[in-house]
Amino acid sequence: MRNPGPFPAALSGRVFTRRQATELGVSPGRLRRRDVRGLQRGLYAHALDDPPVLAVVAGLDLLHPRLWASHRTAAELHGLCLPHGVSGTGALEVSCQARRARPQLAGVVVHQSRTLASEIQLGPPAPGLPLDSMALLTTPARTWLDLAASLSVPELVAIGDQLVRLPRFRFEGRADPWATRSGLADLLAAHPNLQGIQRARAALEQVRVGSDSPAETRLRLALRRAGLPDPDLQIALDPSDPFSPTADLGYRRHRIALQYDGGGHRSYERLSADNSRDNAFTSAGWAYGKFDRQDWRTDFARAVNFVQAALRDAGRVGPGMRNAP
Repeated sequence: MRNPGPFPAALSGRVFTRRQATELGVSPGRLRRRDVRGLQRGLYAHALDDPPVLAVVAGLDLLHPRLWASHRTAAELHGLCLPHGVSGTGALEVSCQARRARPQLAGVVVHQSRTLASEIQLGPPAPGLPLDSMALLTTPARTWLDLAASLSVPELVAIGDQLVRLPRFRFEGRADPWATRSGLADLLAAHPNLQGIQRARAALEQVRVGSDSPAETRLRLALRRAGLPDPDLQIALDPSDPFSPTADLGYRRHRIALQYDGGGHRSYERLSADNSRDNAFTSAGWAYGKFDRQDWRTDFARAVNFVQAALRDAGRVGPGMRNAP
């Protein structure tokens, strides 16, 4: 097969429009060569087998101004953990304002919504972006609200917990949460008729600061469904010691601690730290339960039984401690 020949350096390794190519002297025939991939009518990528999502979104915005990544696509770009079966599958999802005509794009789901300017942000720089272009996407909070149209209340609680949790700068490069509960409440008030708004309101009532993973959220919700008290989150064994071992959740008053250990707990260093934490709580006389992905699959039934037994041992289970239905 013949060499495709030279290509303008300004478009090399980028997503670009037919207009941009024409302005730089690229012929229609050159756009049909093997190193150029057609993404949409009028949109191409050069030397990119799998063009970055942000670059494709920016290119679509050039073709149809004021499109932005939303829903599942925006959630994945922000790094939000989505429920199993929702992430990693499906078409690119973008949105445009409700008052606009919806463009027809092959393999792309185009939503229409009333979205405020404050609910859209610039995406970060990314490889393959078109010339002088940046991608737009919904903010993490607005992404959560958009997902309310298709996710269940527990799934929305898990994502809401991710939004309000306090990040660790050394791991995530940010010190501020993506949202606050009051900010989410204001967002819901601004869109009272949005599809899924009732589920979002029900979820917000259960969103809490302190769940560091969807598994911890699911464990907390399993305890609530069983009628058990709402647990404390991120329990330091010694609150006066900033280096104290910490359990994911539990009941400080009754010296009950629960820990979820997922796949990230398998390195030697992590196992050593986990063992030190486990020993500290058990040595201090706490009822201490550890749970894993197998418990996730059974909706934490073992954890519910563990807490029920521990509270009975403490003589604390009674009508006054149960959650309101």
